[in-house]
Amino acid sequence: MKVEPTKEHLWLQKLVGEWTYEHDAEMEPGKFHKFTGTEVVRPMGDLWVLCEARGEIPGGSMSHMMWTFGYDTNQKAFVGTFIASIMPYMWVYRGSLDAEAKVLTLDTEGPDFSDMSKVSKYKDIIEIKSADERVLRSVMQGQDGKWTEIMQQNYRRTK
Repeated sequence: MKVEPTKEHLWLQKLVGEWTYEHDAEMEPGKFHKFTGTEVVRPMGDLWVLCEARGEIPGGSMSHMMWTFGYDTNQKAFVGTFIASIMPYMWVYRGSLDAEAKVLTLDTEGPDFSDMSKVSKYKDIIEIKSADERVLRSVMQGQDGKWTEIMQQNYRRTK
């Protein structure tokens, strides 16, 4: 079966390459910490990208992370997953591009980091700033319904 890539599939190819990143994560309310890492994004054919990252985490240890992203033409939505060596949960994404094709917003649900017995809604937002710069922001919906940014990761292309 041969499937022709759509403009959405081609958009994902902008992520392909080698990157370094810095991110600020809120470890306690109002207290952000800076961490760094590297990411290699490679295509899986014309329809998928695989993003493999390694980076620092609180406490000075390292984490290994893997994202998958594609576009499901039947659902007319971007789809993906995220796993990390530091958590037992697989995040499952569904999302869309903005009208200017610069921002991909991915909706998901997962553990509420302030109370692991609860589930919260999240949005991971990938913004293409230029061919060599992008930003990932994560926001979480609190139990009060308000959205709060919990992480921002700034990427720079190295190759």
